[in-house]
Amino acid sequence: MTTIPRRSRRRTFTALITAGLLAGSLAACAGGGNTTGAAPADIPAEGVDDGSTLTLWTRAPLEKQAKLLVEAYNDTHENQVELTVVPNDDYVAKVGAAAGSNGLPDLFAADIVYVPNWVEQGLFQDISAQIDGLDFKDEINKGHLSAGTVDDKEHVLPFVLDLSMLFWNKELFEEAGLDPEKAPANLEEFAEAAKAIQALDKPDVYGTATGLNCGGCLVFTWFPTVWADGEEVLSDDGMESLLASDTAKEVYSTWKDLWDSGAVLPSSQDEAGPTWTAGFTEGKVGLMYYPATLLSSTPFDAGVAGIAGPDGGASTFVGGDGIGISKDSKQSPQAWNFLNWLMSEDAQVGVLAKNKDVVSRADFASNEYSEADPRLVTINEVAGQGDTPVALNFQQAFNAPGSPWLTLVRNAVLGDGDTVDADNEEITAILQQ
Repeated sequence: MTTIPRRSRRRTFTALITAGLLAGSLAACAGGGNTTGAAPADIPAEGVDDGSTLTLWTRAPLEKQAKLLVEAYNDTHENQVELTVVPNDDYVAKVGAAAGSNGLPDLFAADIVYVPNWVEQGLFQDISAQIDGLDFKDEINKGHLSAGTVDDKEHVLPFVLDLSMLFWNKELFEEAGLDPEKAPANLEEFAEAAKAIQALDKPDVYGTATGLNCGGCLVFTWFPTVWADGEEVLSDDGMESLLASDTAKEVYSTWKDLWDSGAVLPSSQDEAGPTWTAGFTEGKVGLMYYPATLLSSTPFDAGVAGIAGPDGGASTFVGGDGIGISKDSKQSPQAWNFLNWLMSEDAQVGVLAKNKDVVSRADFASNEYSEADPRLVTINEVAGQGDTPVALNFQQAFNAPGSPWLTLVRNAVLGDGDTVDADNEEITAILQQ
């Protein structure tokens, strides 16, 4: 069973607000929520390419993809894009400060979980007329489109998608007597494979790994195990945590058993995020939930599949960044020319697929590069089976150090596992603040 995303039912409320970007200050600078200016309706379908200079901001995790895209655009257009890459921890504050002083660039990308809030606060222009005019609109990733849609007005397109996927080391699978070409079909088989690799008793090699002190890592990789079974992690309005369900508890108990059996990389206990994928990349972990964007830098033969739940299925966390034209841009036709090109085959296949990145259009899921590497088709297809959770206090409830979500997981996996219901209530309490 696959998950049917419910994004369109819950994109009418504000997303998270993080430190350095207060709703009040943005409302003041933008004139209140939902006051985005519309890009001129008479922009040509392909925009205007007249040699203008455009400015674009992105955050550091997407630097590689952003540079490739900008270079390809600049090499083939009269317009020229000047790219600014901002450290991830500084990005929200930089956008907030620029918004307050009417100094946003022509184009800027945003982590998809921030997009709804920034749209509500008027930071992006309404480009509904332009997006609706695309004859391939229905092929564009719906999660990113809906994240930027408020009151039926569209403001962003996908910039770069990042998905959580199951990766496994084929060599270690074969050594453990497992089929290197077959993914575990459900969570139980995942655990069995991890234990089989652990039983090889190879020095410094472990069955699996994760970030047990990294809320964002756990959101990115464990939420899909719930979605794969057709269940949700949050209520539709984002105000209630549903992470004490029977399915969620089975996820925690499976990981507790893996931890207690010694099949989890020991450093996972204190891993806060910076090196949470290193063990697998170094060939020291048998299988783990892993970012799809790292496929091109994985130095050995790895299998790739969607993340299965206790009952099977497949899902993924649809992350990455959306991109739109800022409220401060005076060059909407030229900026749209870049966005229109971004959705083209030249960009999606010629740049992103060539770099083994996820394409944003379903009709490009199979392409000349994926034909050479079927794993890319798998990644692209699973993108349509995932979700992107959004809630007002998402940062505080899940991603912040010491969040109640981290408390729940650590108590469930490293502790006695008896406090899931109470810890879940604490998540809900934060969501409702």
